[in-house]
Amino acid sequence: MNINEYVELTKQTAIYPPDTFLEYLTLGLASEAGEVSGVVKKYIRKDFPLEKAQEKLTKELGDVFWYWARLCDELGLNPEEVMEANISKLLKRKENQTLQGDGDDR
Repeated sequence: MNINEYVELTKQTAIYPPDTFLEYLTLGLASEAGEVSGVVKKYIRKDFPLEKAQEKLTKELGDVFWYWARLCDELGLNPEEVMEANISKLLKRKENQTLQGDGDDR
């Protein structure tokens, strides 16, 4: 499946108030990212082996991705362009030897 097909399919499961999509989706994204962190924390604590963490992370990362895709769609952003801009930014930082550090304008 490609990213645009995925974004289209997310519409079938998108249930939230249209007038508050930005707040709803942003909070959902943050919440799911927190769940990813929770799985990793429990893995570090040795609550379960790596294989179980991978299983759990597959589900949670899928949820993160759903919220990201919905945000792109609702904001009228092309997800491929978002990905391309991100990797371009990171490759430029690598070229400038500024991958490590703080701030967006490196």
